[in-house]
Amino acid sequence: MKFLRLLLLSFLLIACKDKEKDFSKKNGTQKEQGEFFVEFNPLDSTYCKKQKKEIEYRYNQLINKNDFYGQFLVAKNGKILFEDYEGFAYKEKDDKNRKDKPLHIASVSKVLTAAVILRMVDQGKIGLDDKVSKYLKGFYHDDITVRMLLNHRSGLRHYGYFIERDVKWDKSKRITNQDILDLINSGKIHLESNPGTRFAYCNTNYSLLALIIEKVSGMRYHEAMDKLLFKPLGMKNSFVFDYEKHHDTVSQTYKASKLRLAFDHLDLVYGDKNIYSTARDLLKFDLATYSNKFFSDKLRKEIFKGYSYEAKGEKNYGLGIRLREWKEAPTLTYHNGWWHGNTSSYITQKTDSITIIALSNKMTHKTYQTKKFIALFNKKYPIKLDDSDVSGANE
Repeated sequence: MKFLRLLLLSFLLIACKDKEKDFSKKNGTQKEQGEFFVEFNPLDSTYCKKQKKEIEYRYNQLINKNDFYGQFLVAKNGKILFEDYEGFAYKEKDDKNRKDKPLHIASVSKVLTAAVILRMVDQGKIGLDDKVSKYLKGFYHDDITVRMLLNHRSGLRHYGYFIERDVKWDKSKRITNQDILDLINSGKIHLESNPGTRFAYCNTNYSLLALIIEKVSGMRYHEAMDKLLFKPLGMKNSFVFDYEKHHDTVSQTYKASKLRLAFDHLDLVYGDKNIYSTARDLLKFDLATYSNKFFSDKLRKEIFKGYSYEAKGEKNYGLGIRLREWKEAPTLTYHNGWWHGNTSSYITQKTDSITIIALSNKMTHKTYQTKKFIALFNKKYPIKLDDSDVSGANE
């Protein structure tokens, strides 16, 4: 009998230990991510419990669960320390947010668009300093390069502005990526600045990168993202929005008052936005970025460095990723998103293998404040991390 008790105790201990395995192994993503799988050092269970308790406490202080519609996840070394799913994805259909329910990730889509472009760079299919006109024949501004689109130094104007001010676009007609390219090529849309001279965050850049993906891959952007990124990484709950197919089945977007927002004339444009994903799928993506088979070491140095130093300050931009650069702490890499009532924040601290993801489909700026959680892992980070870098309706 004593032997049986010891045997049972041993079994329970092994089972508990298995529960402490990292996210990648626990959820089978080692198999799903294949060659891109990266194994991190295991975390001590005492450390995990301590961090979870602190994260949960701060999280409950930050949001009101009765009012929050969204997803939140914090992981280190591939292990989820804390996650939560609240509110409705589609309130009118009583469809609640959950770990496998995709939400519109707004401009965090740019990170994924950039990833496919950059993998094509690693494969020799695209050159970072190739002119855009090499891929988009007849492109009007011959000095603009692929790198300038990625780091927002092209000088192009935001399509959401120039269709209002310069061409008086008929809002009953939904504009497409090709429409944007055609308007630029008409010569009627002037540049905001000379290419390569200054940073100016601009969605037009990424709408053009999506067209380059289509040109190089020979596939529609939607199909290319699925075949070249989502499926290889096991991102089973990620897809590119197709209005005709998805508009009444996807998670909806809401004002802070819980009033549902309608789709509009800009909702067909992709590359800069229009990817639906989950916190867990974005974690799978983030883990793959540590793999030398996903990004080469040489290219990674190009991605995670700043390109815009014409103005002083801690904020900068790499290739498809935002940076906060401090002397007293490691560089913070992240990206925010904002489209209609959707807000998002993807934080990936490479030196400490930390991932923080916040997605909301009901208007709130609290998603951006989740940068503050990084200080729980490294006390050198400045305490004052805020949402002051949010500047536009499609951030």
